Amino acid sequence: MCGVVGVYCDDETITSKIVYFTLYSLQHRGQESAGMAIFSDGEVRLHKGMGLVTEVFGGEILDKLKGNCAIGHVRYSTTGESRIENAQPILVKSKAGYLAVGHNGNLVNYAQLRAMLENEGRIFVTNSDTEVIAQLLSAFLMKFDIVESLRLLQEKLIGSFSLTILFNDVLIGYRDALGFRPLCVGETEFGYVVASETCALDAVGADKIRDVRPGEAVIVDRNGIEFVRIAESKRLARCVFEFIYFARPDSVIDGVSVYRARYRMGEILARESPVNSDLVSPVPDSGTTAAIGFSRESGLPYMEALIKNRYVGRTFIMPEQRLREVSVQLKINVVKENVEGRSVVLVDDSIVRGTTSRKIVDMVRRAGAREVHFRVGSPPIIAPCYFGIDMSTREELIASNKSVDEIREALNADSLAYLSLDGLLKAVGFKRCELCLACLTSKYPVPVPGEKTEPLS
Repeated sequence: MCGVVGVYCDDETITSKIVYFTLYSLQHRGQESAGMAIFSDGEVRLHKGMGLVTEVFGGEILDKLKGNCAIGHVRYSTTGESRIENAQPILVKSKAGYLAVGHNGNLVNYAQLRAMLENEGRIFVTNSDTEVIAQLLSAFLMKFDIVESLRLLQEKLIGSFSLTILFNDVLIGYRDALGFRPLCVGETEFGYVVASETCALDAVGADKIRDVRPGEAVIVDRNGIEFVRIAESKRLARCVFEFIYFARPDSVIDGVSVYRARYRMGEILARESPVNSDLVSPVPDSGTTAAIGFSRESGLPYMEALIKNRYVGRTFIMPEQRLREVSVQLKINVVKENVEGRSVVLVDDSIVRGTTSRKIVDMVRRAGAREVHFRVGSPPIIAPCYFGIDMSTREELIASNKSVDEIREALNADSLAYLSLDGLLKAVGFKRCELCLACLTSKYPVPVPGEKTEPLS
């Protein structure tokens, strides 16, 4: 999971600022590195670094990055280590000109494609799958136009990819044919913005034109904006985890309000798994909206048992497990007077590894709670993700080898219940064949070595 943006702006003095603000609004999608590529005076200039957007683009850097066309990226690594070489955008230069690529997603066939390119004599400076995309696309652009090059690229790649691309002074956004990762386009008085989520459009006052459809490209240049169909698919595979956890609740993805979907998750969960308790509290922040829905439907008072330190990042997307565990203590504290002597229902969006959930339950118990019940706004996560979320092995997923009651015991909770798969589908509002549910079902929408493939019907 990463965040990508692209900006085509009439005023070259503000383009970099627009990229900065949109990246800032997508910081929840990646905290390891940030970068920007901008076309200026016949070449593409690149600035990227490790850390948050505010750290990478501090000082007078933005004033020096001038141009009408730019892309930006915030990174959360799934392929490639967390180091500066793998920060994006990735820039390559060929006879066709300058090409910069920002990628949100993950390629299943990355290793095979890289080996093929290395056998052809290509040299790689990163171990990121984005460089494979950039190398392939650069080669195609030396022989073909943009549309044909994207068609050839689509035929080579297996996996998820929403891309923002800077090809000289042309801005391109492209979404894979299954639509794994979101991508949308907005218009402002200064030009056009392409971004992973609508919250980035809102941040710069852009009016949403529409989502980039699966298999579609949007091309923006001095002649205006054009949407082009590149590829078709017999099914779709929007990542359901975008709605469960990753996207900001104020975003709208393919016409579905993330906030409304999460509220419905909590509402349906309360009907499916009621509990006699004194209060409902979210595990902040990703469990907040579902907890509100749970409270309204159940009639139990909504109260904050946990307070989040908002200067600590999202623990799930931290690159190392030991950092996740240590940061929980810094990230969350218990409001003792709200839980002491009471039965508390904690509502979270999901349980992945279980370590954070156990620590939170223990913290609430130490603060004097009489009972701690855990409710989860998604079904159990039982299988790894190969499409851009850091859930790479079954061994690290607590639900892959434990029953619900065994998980309850591991969490030290008095009761535990998950939202059903049918309940999740009702909450999100898409058909099963329109979503990727692989982490919940162990059936994948594209062939993955050693895994079962979801039927098209």
